[in-house]
Amino acid sequence: MISLEIKDTKIFMSHLLIKDSFNSMLLSEAELAMANTYTIQGKINRSFYTDEEYESLSNKDYSLWEDIKPFCYSLVKGSRVPASMKIIFKASLQITEDVINSSDTSLTADDVEGLYINIRYRDSRLNLVTGISLNSFSLDKGVEHSFDRYVKTVLDHLNISYEEM
Repeated sequence: MISLEIKDTKIFMSHLLIKDSFNSMLLSEAELAMANTYTIQGKINRSFYTDEEYESLSNKDYSLWEDIKPFCYSLVKGSRVPASMKIIFKASLQITEDVINSSDTSLTADDVEGLYINIRYRDSRLNLVTGISLNSFSLDKGVEHSFDRYVKTVLDHLNISYEEM
């Protein structure tokens, strides 16, 4: 787990809300505090879909950020910044498998419940914290360290400056 402070909020928010930089991430949860507080649970509501629609979903557990992002953007666009914002991303199965394959670990995708990126904006500060959830206890930190490197690499590739806390 690492904690990063994002140095340029405007650039990061552009990548988050306008560009496609995070579109492949799954939304676990979002909370946007403006004049009202809006909470979005990213977990797919199976009963909403017909069988055919459900089968056509690329992910059957969580919504893609790409699908939820326009709604979130519509809430925050304007002349005033949110009072606070929290977005929790879960890495897709493909990203999870790539991270596992690039790490020195004995863990498999079945051992990993999720790789998470917690984004928090409050008091004009933007922080990002990585996290991992395993299906059973393990002292193996290989996947965790590999995911931390992955997140830093993505930020570096997007030219988003940060400071490790």
